[in-house]
Amino acid sequence: MTSSPNFFSSPTTATPHRTRRKSRFTYKHLSTLSHSSPTCPLRVIAHIDLDAFYAQCETLRLGIDPTLPLAVQQWQGLIAINYPARAFGLTRHVTIAEAKEKCPGIICQHVATWKEGEAKWTYDLESADAAREIATRKVSLDPYRIQSRRILAVIKDSLPADKQRVEKASIDEVFLDLSAQVHGLLLERYPDELSGPPPYDDPSEPLPRPPTTALDWAADALVDLNATAEHSEEDDPDWDDITTLLASEIVRDVRARIFTDLHYTCSAGLARNKMVAKLGSAHKKPNGQTVIRNRAIEHFLSAFKFTKIRNLGGKLGDEVVAAFNTELVSELLPVPIEQLKKQLGDDTGSWLYGIIRGEDTSEVNPRTQIKSMLSAKSFRPSINSFEVACKWLRIFVADIFSRLVEEGVLENKRRPRTINLHHRQGAQTRSKQAPIPLGRTQMTEEGLFELARTLLAQVIVDGRAWPCANLSLSVGGFEDGVKDNKGIGGFLVHGEEARALREQVVVQKVKSRGGGGRSEGPPVAKRRRVGEGGGITRFFAEFGKRESVVEGEEMTEAAEIGRVARRVPVDSGEDAEDDEDDLSGTSDAEAEPPPEALSAIQRPAAQDHLASSQSLIDQVYPPEPGDPGGDVPPHEQHDDNADNEDHDNDLRLTSNSLHTPQDTYLCPRCHTRLPLTTKPEHEDFHFAQDLQHEASTPPTARLPPLKPVQPTRIESAGPRSPSGGGGGGGGSGLGSRGSGGSGRGRGRGRPVGSGGLGSKERGQRKLAFG
Repeated sequence: MTSSPNFFSSPTTATPHRTRRKSRFTYKHLSTLSHSSPTCPLRVIAHIDLDAFYAQCETLRLGIDPTLPLAVQQWQGLIAINYPARAFGLTRHVTIAEAKEKCPGIICQHVATWKEGEAKWTYDLESADAAREIATRKVSLDPYRIQSRRILAVIKDSLPADKQRVEKASIDEVFLDLSAQVHGLLLERYPDELSGPPPYDDPSEPLPRPPTTALDWAADALVDLNATAEHSEEDDPDWDDITTLLASEIVRDVRARIFTDLHYTCSAGLARNKMVAKLGSAHKKPNGQTVIRNRAIEHFLSAFKFTKIRNLGGKLGDEVVAAFNTELVSELLPVPIEQLKKQLGDDTGSWLYGIIRGEDTSEVNPRTQIKSMLSAKSFRPSINSFEVACKWLRIFVADIFSRLVEEGVLENKRRPRTINLHHRQGAQTRSKQAPIPLGRTQMTEEGLFELARTLLAQVIVDGRAWPCANLSLSVGGFEDGVKDNKGIGGFLVHGEEARALREQVVVQKVKSRGGGGRSEGPPVAKRRRVGEGGGITRFFAEFGKRESVVEGEEMTEAAEIGRVARRVPVDSGEDAEDDEDDLSGTSDAEAEPPPEALSAIQRPAAQDHLASSQSLIDQVYPPEPGDPGGDVPPHEQHDDNADNEDHDNDLRLTSNSLHTPQDTYLCPRCHTRLPLTTKPEHEDFHFAQDLQHEASTPPTARLPPLKPVQPTRIESAGPRSPSGGGGGGGGSGLGSRGSGGSGRGRGRGRPVGSGGLGSKERGQRKLAFG
């Protein structure tokens, strides 16, 4: 978009800074302008309205001279009249006969229609045949909707994408909030005055006055000021005048772009809010642009009837007219706010007091997409059967579906969620609604028709439905379709792409581990390794490693050398998958360094837990009788066990020499000295061993065979028998199962097989079982 750089009617005249008056606006106002705040006094809103839009569409479609009078006909009425025809005094309320009487040369073009049984709207209906075809045809406004979308696309393309706020108000009008774009132009054209920070860093400080005394409004229709107002044309312009001027340049370029690209003329109004801008766009039609400065708003509105203002044209407007016996803004302005509140209520009175003075803080909603689609028909005469109604439903569905296709329903850009049917029989109106199911396939015209047919059947079942005077079908609840949606296969790679990806991951792993074992970048996702060394053995190996490094997180140089040395070179004949598993599928916790590279602190815990975890595995999954890895009597064990035991003792000695009594402890179960901070976790480990052993032992093997015993009396407290404890001989200690003392003793509360560890206590008696 290009803007005219020379917009001053006279050369810029600057006065000395010490004598220049301050602006009425502050640095805070300038900041809120960039955020398009609806309360900013520098805000600028534009309203663009197409001139006799339907008539222009038909003029361009037919290729006739735009100076010829033309009217758009719908059945026996006129819905649009171009400006050459209005010069003859024609309005939309006249009949076709009256229009031809006043303007004999007028062209009456009937709108497009849907015909029963056809799948596309056409222009084949002649004006003279409209009355006869009304019972078998339906009006289509699709040609005008198509042109409206084209115009909207040009408008949005004319504005910067990051600063535009465009609201589609109707098929032929839009609102533009130009505040953010104007803010950028202000800083660009007035860097000396506006680029710096506010004085004393106080945003409430006033801005300096603009360095100009006159502005060039070009061909804009500038609303004059009231001669008796406090402002006059002799006053120097302030920043609100500058922002309005810059916005007028933008809108002028947008209107020129619409005419150049699509050959449509439009009018525009510019003001600080939507209400005044909309009134301004209709002030100088056709093809005009009206600017209402802040100082001219009150004078501009005083010439209007307040019933022309939005929300004052219905019942509320009638109430105000009845209360104050006037419909002119100028006669309502002197009424004090207290009287308005008394007559209309506090909220309505306060709102009316502000709106007739041009106060409106409604935002420009950047909404350009439709929210619903409707297709309806009033029947004259009424229809009386389900079959005839279904024929019209077929036309409704074809009408709506063609518009859905233009909205991108086939490309899954947008889709409706609900379908509604409205039925009127006499004075009774009934409605039915149903959700549009989300299917794996695209929405189809036939699917919509079946939904509509089902809703009509529900209406008929509910009660009397004939004769039907009006029937309509609509879809709504539009939502954006899911973009880039794909099945699970879309997330997988195959063939050469997968092999290249694996090689890339391997290279990244090698690079990340080549310099000290730690990667500077983000960690690469690791895959779980389920091969050799998995299961409970791997768990306790990691557990032992965590215990061993609790003292400090530093790795010795020998351990790091061992870590690297442990990586076995991959043979050239192996699979790439195996390569990936070896390099990238093994984490630091999985790739344990060899025993000779472990520090003295790390060795005992890691090896002890590995041995303990292996014993647990053997208990859960006992090996075959011939398996050398199974339970072997101590006198038949291989010499390797003795070697390992000696090696463990050496490691324990080394560990003991490095730990002090203050920070280590000796485990009474496995006789391993460990850091004191790991005592709770280590005890939990032994507790887990006991539970595992108990769970893996058959119930019959937990206790020795029971022998009949004679009940015994409660023994008195006395000195403990030296033979107590359930040992052999005739001892009578706690846990003996026979008077002969031949049974195995069991201490109170002791695990199975720990007999002989306890003795009889005071107040105890022998327990008999069986």
